[in-house]
Amino acid sequence: MKKRIYLDNAATTSVLPEVFESMRPFFTENYANASAVYTFGQEARQAMDSARAVIAKTLNARPSEIYFTAGGSESDNWALKAVAEKLSDKGKHIITTKIEHHAILHTCEYLEEHGFEVTYLTPDSDGIISADAVEAAIRPDTILISVMTANNEIGTIEPIAKIGAVAKKHGVIFHTDAVQAYAHIPMDVQAMNIDLLSASGHKFHGPKGIGFLYVREDVKIGPLIHGGAQERNRRAGTSNIPGIVGMAKAAEVVTACMEETMSRQQELRNYLIDRLVNEIPHTTVNGSVEHRLPANVNVCFDFVEGETVLILLDQAGICASAGSACTSGSLEPSHVLLSLGVNQELAHGSLRISMGEDTTKEDLDFVVDKLKEIIPRLRKMSPAYQDYLSNIAGK
Repeated sequence: MKKRIYLDNAATTSVLPEVFESMRPFFTENYANASAVYTFGQEARQAMDSARAVIAKTLNARPSEIYFTAGGSESDNWALKAVAEKLSDKGKHIITTKIEHHAILHTCEYLEEHGFEVTYLTPDSDGIISADAVEAAIRPDTILISVMTANNEIGTIEPIAKIGAVAKKHGVIFHTDAVQAYAHIPMDVQAMNIDLLSASGHKFHGPKGIGFLYVREDVKIGPLIHGGAQERNRRAGTSNIPGIVGMAKAAEVVTACMEETMSRQQELRNYLIDRLVNEIPHTTVNGSVEHRLPANVNVCFDFVEGETVLILLDQAGICASAGSACTSGSLEPSHVLLSLGVNQELAHGSLRISMGEDTTKEDLDFVVDKLKEIIPRLRKMSPAYQDYLSNIAGK
């Protein structure tokens, strides 16, 4: 049987065995509704309260500031729409960036349709949004700044603490989409001056369908989902106790060994980048090398189509992606790469490799060796590459 090498951890991760085991009792034994007043229900509530405290500790937050959601997209929608609704009398200007996840960008488009004005900041060639650029965009009617902690495609880590300081200085609420960063790099909502933070359990070895929104205690926002009184009247719906418990267990396990994991993954990441750049001609690294998620590698191979590369890798048992999993199937090049100034032709040849805790050097060697077979084969069929060779020969 062909070995599978999974290198798409930015899209989703496996559930750790200990996470699965922590969830099991809440499916079969302690399955009561946490809103019930009887003891059986209160046992479920106690498990939820303990999970809330675990999550809060990883962020240097209070348990009362953690609200459970169905995932990152809901958290992003809630943060933006609730702040916009709450503060619309003060102003209708929002600042974000061109490289945000579509959960942010599409929510901003929705808000624009409802009378809000959005400034979309352009990153530098490494994908970095400077705090100075954010400050320059602030107006008297600015009510919200939303900048992701780390980009889901190119892995660039933004200067969130500096941006948070700017937001605090001007009295503007600051939200960060930390879906790719939380439990992968250290985060402290106090030190970073973060008012709202989104995260999703399946990005750090927890279950799918569960996430949270951190809401600083003095930030008053209304609910996105109306109904019952769950989540202290701010998020209706029966509490997903198995998911909540599993996500907290994943956060606890992963953050406990974060420093060691980061060090090992950075070493593997740099090794892979060196091999790709030095052994496959016309390979370009996308995003910042210095300010980058430990497990992220994003490159463009000139003269090839990224989707074709993915298909051939899949045939070899390798799982990777051409960008965000949320845009899979789209024929359009990555909006992130285009925002960095990458031309459309080159952007079509992008490949994202995101490693996991079990990725080995041998896995990466196998991937590079396969790419060294695939890329030249595809370039031989590329008219653009043949034109390139002809131009070189004619000089």
